Amino acid sequence: MSLVYPPPRYTGDSGEVSATYRPATTPPDYVSTPVISSGPTVGQGVEYHYLATTGSTDGDFGLYRIDMGPAPTGPTTHFHRGISESFFILSGTMRLYDGRQWIDATPGDFLYVPPGGLHAFRNESGEPASMLLLFAPGAPREGYFEGIADLPNMTEEERARFFIEHDNHWVDG
Repeated sequence: MSLVYPPPRYTGDSGEVSATYRPATTPPDYVSTPVISSGPTVGQGVEYHYLATTGSTDGDFGLYRIDMGPAPTGPTTHFHRGISESFFILSGTMRLYDGRQWIDATPGDFLYVPPGGLHAFRNESGEPASMLLLFAPGAPREGYFEGIADLPNMTEEERARFFIEHDNHWVDG
Protein backbone atom coordinates (compact mmCIF):
# COMPACT_ATOMS: atom_id res chain seq x y z
CA MET A 1 0.00 0.00 0.00
CA SER A 2 1.36 3.37 -1.00
CA LEU A 3 0.61 6.24 1.36
CA VAL A 4 0.38 9.74 -0.02
CA TYR A 5 1.01 12.98 1.85
CA PRO A 6 -1.87 15.45 1.90
CA PRO A 7 -1.63 18.44 -0.41
CA PRO A 8 0.37 21.41 0.92
CA ARG A 9 -1.54 23.86 3.07
CA TYR A 10 1.40 26.15 3.63
CA THR A 11 2.85 27.44 0.39
CA GLY A 12 5.52 29.85 1.63
CA ASP A 13 9.21 29.36 0.94
CA SER A 14 10.81 30.01 4.33
CA GLY A 15 8.44 28.74 7.02
CA GLU A 16 6.88 30.87 9.73
CA VAL A 17 6.91 31.29 13.47
CA SER A 18 3.59 29.76 14.48
CA ALA A 19 4.19 27.04 17.10
CA THR A 20 2.34 27.04 20.41
CA TYR A 21 3.89 26.01 23.74
CA ARG A 22 1.92 24.91 26.79
CA PRO A 23 3.88 24.15 29.99
CA ALA A 24 2.86 21.11 32.03
CA THR A 25 2.12 23.48 34.92
CA THR A 26 -0.72 25.19 33.03
CA PRO A 27 -3.92 24.84 35.11
CA PRO A 28 -6.71 22.71 33.62
CA ASP A 29 -9.02 24.47 31.18
CA TYR A 30 -12.08 22.88 32.72
CA VAL A 31 -12.81 20.91 35.90
CA SER A 32 -16.09 18.99 35.96
CA THR A 33 -18.20 19.13 39.06
CA PRO A 34 -19.28 15.96 40.87
CA VAL A 35 -22.96 16.28 39.93
CA ILE A 36 -23.38 13.25 37.70
CA SER A 37 -23.62 9.99 39.57
CA SER A 38 -25.21 7.69 36.99
CA GLY A 39 -25.96 7.38 33.31
CA PRO A 40 -23.80 6.83 30.25
CA THR A 41 -21.27 9.46 31.26
CA VAL A 42 -20.16 9.77 34.85
CA GLY A 43 -17.93 12.70 35.80
CA GLN A 44 -16.65 13.48 39.27
CA GLY A 45 -14.08 16.24 39.48
CA VAL A 46 -12.34 15.28 36.24
CA GLU A 47 -9.76 17.82 35.00
CA TYR A 48 -9.62 18.55 31.27
CA HIS A 49 -6.52 20.11 29.73
CA TYR A 50 -7.24 21.40 26.21
CA LEU A 51 -3.79 20.85 24.68
CA ALA A 52 -4.77 21.24 21.02
CA THR A 53 -8.36 21.98 20.08
CA THR A 54 -10.05 21.67 16.73
CA GLY A 55 -9.89 25.45 16.52
CA SER A 56 -6.18 25.66 17.24
CA THR A 57 -5.30 22.84 14.77
CA ASP A 58 -7.56 24.08 11.99
CA GLY A 59 -9.66 20.92 12.29
CA ASP A 60 -6.80 18.43 12.00
CA PHE A 61 -7.18 16.89 15.47
CA GLY A 62 -8.02 17.51 19.10
CA LEU A 63 -5.65 16.50 21.89
CA TYR A 64 -6.71 16.55 25.52
CA ARG A 65 -5.14 15.45 28.80
CA ILE A 66 -7.71 13.98 31.15
CA ASP A 67 -6.84 13.72 34.86
CA MET A 68 -9.22 11.57 36.89
CA GLY A 69 -9.35 11.39 40.67
CA PRO A 70 -9.61 8.14 42.60
CA ALA A 71 -13.43 7.91 42.48
CA PRO A 72 -14.76 5.51 39.82
CA THR A 73 -15.62 7.51 36.71
CA GLY A 74 -15.86 7.23 32.92
CA PRO A 75 -18.34 6.68 30.08
CA THR A 76 -20.06 3.40 29.21
CA THR A 77 -19.76 1.68 25.82
CA HIS A 78 -20.26 3.98 22.84
CA PHE A 79 -18.97 4.79 19.36
CA HIS A 80 -18.42 7.83 17.14
CA ARG A 81 -19.48 7.98 13.50
CA GLY A 82 -17.16 10.76 12.30
CA ILE A 83 -14.05 10.69 14.49
CA SER A 84 -11.43 8.25 15.69
CA GLU A 85 -10.34 8.30 19.31
CA SER A 86 -6.95 7.30 20.68
CA PHE A 87 -5.95 6.76 24.31
CA PHE A 88 -2.42 7.01 25.75
CA ILE A 89 -2.05 6.32 29.46
CA LEU A 90 0.25 8.75 31.28
CA SER A 91 -0.15 7.62 34.91
CA GLY A 92 -2.20 5.27 37.02
CA THR A 93 -4.35 2.42 35.75
CA MET A 94 -7.21 3.08 33.34
CA ARG A 95 -9.66 0.39 32.28
CA LEU A 96 -10.09 0.55 28.51
CA TYR A 97 -12.76 -1.35 26.57
CA ASP A 98 -11.71 -2.21 23.00
CA GLY A 99 -15.09 -3.58 21.88
CA ARG A 100 -14.15 -7.12 22.91
CA GLN A 101 -12.70 -6.94 26.40
CA TRP A 102 -11.71 -4.65 29.25
CA ILE A 103 -7.96 -4.04 29.55
CA ASP A 104 -6.16 -2.65 32.60
CA ALA A 105 -3.98 -0.11 30.80
CA THR A 106 -0.95 1.40 32.54
CA PRO A 107 1.55 4.15 31.65
CA GLY A 108 2.75 3.86 28.06
CA ASP A 109 -0.21 1.74 26.89
CA PHE A 110 -2.06 2.94 23.79
CA LEU A 111 -5.46 2.15 22.24
CA TYR A 112 -6.67 3.36 18.83
CA VAL A 113 -10.41 3.25 18.07
CA PRO A 114 -11.44 4.00 14.44
CA PRO A 115 -14.78 5.64 13.61
CA GLY A 116 -17.56 3.19 14.49
CA GLY A 117 -15.39 1.26 16.95
CA LEU A 118 -17.02 0.32 20.25
CA HIS A 119 -15.11 1.58 23.26
CA ALA A 120 -15.33 2.83 26.84
CA PHE A 121 -12.98 3.84 29.61
CA ARG A 122 -13.11 3.99 33.38
CA ASN A 123 -10.86 4.72 36.29
CA GLU A 124 -11.78 2.03 38.80
CA SER A 125 -8.36 1.75 40.45
CA GLY A 126 -9.09 3.83 43.54
CA GLU A 127 -6.06 5.95 42.61
CA PRO A 128 -5.72 9.00 40.34
CA ALA A 129 -5.08 8.31 36.64
CA SER A 130 -4.16 10.50 33.69
CA MET A 131 -4.32 9.95 29.94
CA LEU A 132 -4.15 11.69 26.60
CA LEU A 133 -7.19 11.58 24.30
CA LEU A 134 -6.67 12.27 20.61
CA PHE A 135 -9.64 12.84 18.30
CA ALA A 136 -9.06 12.89 14.54
CA PRO A 137 -10.14 14.66 12.56
CA GLY A 138 -10.72 17.39 15.07
CA ALA A 139 -14.12 17.79 16.70
CA PRO A 140 -15.27 20.46 19.16
CA ARG A 141 -15.05 18.16 22.20
CA GLU A 142 -14.78 21.07 24.64
CA GLY A 143 -18.55 21.59 24.31
CA TYR A 144 -19.08 17.93 25.11
CA PHE A 145 -16.76 17.88 28.14
CA GLU A 146 -18.31 21.05 29.55
CA GLY A 147 -21.89 20.07 28.67
CA ILE A 148 -21.76 16.80 30.63
CA ALA A 149 -22.38 18.71 33.87
CA ASP A 150 -25.76 19.89 32.52
CA LEU A 151 -27.08 16.38 31.80
CA PRO A 152 -29.07 16.09 35.06
CA ASN A 153 -30.98 19.26 34.12
CA MET A 154 -31.86 18.08 30.60
CA THR A 155 -34.99 16.32 29.43
CA GLU A 156 -34.55 12.95 27.71
CA GLU A 157 -35.05 14.70 24.36
CA GLU A 158 -32.40 17.32 25.17
CA ARG A 159 -29.96 14.60 26.26
CA ALA A 160 -30.52 12.65 23.05
CA ARG A 161 -29.94 15.81 20.99
CA PHE A 162 -26.79 16.64 23.03
CA PHE A 163 -25.27 13.21 22.41
CA ILE A 164 -26.10 13.22 18.68
CA GLU A 165 -24.69 16.77 18.33
CA HIS A 166 -21.44 15.54 19.91
CA ASP A 167 -21.24 12.27 17.90
CA ASN A 168 -21.69 10.02 20.95
CA HIS A 169 -23.77 6.95 20.24
CA TRP A 170 -24.41 4.82 23.34
CA VAL A 171 -24.73 1.05 23.24
CA ASP A 172 -27.08 -0.57 25.75
CA GLY A 173 -25.61 -3.13 28.11
